[in-house]
Amino acid sequence: MAKHFQKMVALAATLVLAACAGVSTDRQATATQSNTAVSAQAANFERDRQSILAMAGDYSVTFDFRETVPLKAGYKPKDAYITSAQEIVRVIEDRGDFISLQHVLLVGGKQKFPVKHWRQDWQFEPASITRFVGGNGWKNIALTPAESKGQWAQFVYQVDDGPRYAGLGAWRYDSGFAEWASDPSLRPLPRRDATKRSDYHAIEAVNRHAITPEGWVHEQDNTKLILAGKQPQALVREVGVNTYVHADNLQADVALDYWDKTKDLWKAVRAEWTRLEQETDGFGLTVQGEPEEVYMQILGVATGLADGELTVEQAREDALSIISEYTITDLRPLQARLADTPVIEPGATSEGN
Repeated sequence: MAKHFQKMVALAATLVLAACAGVSTDRQATATQSNTAVSAQAANFERDRQSILAMAGDYSVTFDFRETVPLKAGYKPKDAYITSAQEIVRVIEDRGDFISLQHVLLVGGKQKFPVKHWRQDWQFEPASITRFVGGNGWKNIALTPAESKGQWAQFVYQVDDGPRYAGLGAWRYDSGFAEWASDPSLRPLPRRDATKRSDYHAIEAVNRHAITPEGWVHEQDNTKLILAGKQPQALVREVGVNTYVHADNLQADVALDYWDKTKDLWKAVRAEWTRLEQETDGFGLTVQGEPEEVYMQILGVATGLADGELTVEQAREDALSIISEYTITDLRPLQARLADTPVIEPGATSEGN
């Protein structure tokens, strides 16, 4: 009996040890799988970062926009808009999960001069996104962790660092190159149209950024929308292809000198627009249509700083005063805002992108 009991104890002990070994093995396997998943996520995150950072550089740029399919009876697509430019793109902030890329144009003849252009900010798994809602108004939309998981938001800003539009999407690599595509979202009229026409109010766009052997490309699938009325009405579809090709003979020092002299001002301006984005439910401009009177004044302040006519503090005070003058946080209904949009007569020839 004693021998039988000892055998039973020994067998039980063996089973317990085996079970413990099994649990330990399972835990080790789970831990290994978890570590592998974390490593893969970190690698994917870093690959996304490098794709975004790859857009920095010096470029010859071609802007090509073509209206394709009329969607309103009687509408005839406009002629294609094709132009070229020289542009530098620089990383002005990199916090790991946030990257800011500033574009500066080089214009003029043999001796170029700089013009501050658009800015693109990239935020990984954002908690919110600032959406254009028509009538020169924007609203901050909260996102759930499930909605933003693995996603990058691209925020695009005007030449005065005021917001234009934003999109949410994931970088993909399954076709052998890096590509990011946004969800459909509204954006204001581009300057090339806002200075020439007033027959539509916004663009619903899907934006794609792809890294190419020669640089990168920004493709746009656009639907031009009439927002006046009970329901939006599509006017025409448009395809846009902005091609950035590396160039090593640009007068980049001209743009960089301007940026070095004005960067402290623009940092303050960005902070004020960011405050409006993050601390209000929605905000907008006091003017409708192309907000030229807003951004030309702020660009003028930056020029005064670059030319030594203003100190940084004076320039900052002037720029923030302009923003305060032209922004509101109590948005009127969309139709009321649209009613104030200036009417541009057909045949107007104002230039712009």
